Amino acid sequence: MGFRFFRRVGGNKGWGLNMSGSGVSSSYRSKYGSFGSKGFSIRTGIAGLSFRSSWGSKKSKGSGALIYFVVIVLIFLGYLSILIVYNAV
Repeated sequence: MGFRFFRRVGGNKGWGLNMSGSGVSSSYRSKYGSFGSKGFSIRTGIAGLSFRSSWGSKKSKGSGALIYFVVIVLIFLGYLSILIVYNAV
């Protein structure tokens, strides 16, 4: 495992800029994970364990957008179900 330089400049409501040795990118952080211009990571709830992937890798070119869409839909459905349960009580 190698060393990695990383700096995040926080923005408003989860948006921010990430600065690293390979350049600058933007991202959005939520309690479920982080979605950015270079890829995404999903938190598992277990300390130190997360799933990370980049968009358009050579092995899975084009599947990154599909995964991003599925994650967004799942977050929306979870939020919608919480609203329905909260209003039913």
